[in-house]
Amino acid sequence: MRRAWTTMTVAVVLLGGCGVRAQDEPHGVDLPRHPLTSPGAGPAVAVGEVAQVLCLVRDGRLVQTVRRTPAYPTVQAQLESLAAGPTPEERSAGLGTALSGVVLTGRVLAGAEVTVEFPDADEGNARNDEILAYGQVVCTMTARPDVGSVVFTRDGRPLQVPRADGNLTGGPLHSSDYARLLRPG
Repeated sequence: MRRAWTTMTVAVVLLGGCGVRAQDEPHGVDLPRHPLTSPGAGPAVAVGEVAQVLCLVRDGRLVQTVRRTPAYPTVQAQLESLAAGPTPEERSAGLGTALSGVVLTGRVLAGAEVTVEFPDADEGNARNDEILAYGQVVCTMTARPDVGSVVFTRDGRPLQVPRADGNLTGGPLHSSDYARLLRPG
């Protein structure tokens, strides 16, 4: 018993001496600016103050990419960025989109659900791959801390859309519905 007590006392004394010492005044900490998908890699990024996640497409799969912006975008602004497609740098990295020419309108409903008005493909807004197009929107929107699910509409009415498994649903969609299409950046 005495040996256990001695061992425990030594451990407490040694652990008490580890770590950060107390300081008299608080001080700022400068964190490196790196894309969230590859912490610690590459040069510091000096553009923007916040990160927004967009889901783009590479080789038939969804890929999350991070863009730095001066302020956190609204749901509508982020949908517009997504519909605009990849930047030149993202294109050179092999990223594309299944949303070419699509005009999306989003609005936040009660709680953390977003409704996205998805236009009819016959109106000149053809999509390369429907599952990837819907997956891009769902994965982008649900990467936001204020969005938990996405519902699609067309002309204000609920729209049946395919999940990654090809099954149609008119209910709320989550990133997990497209997880098998998501690949690391």
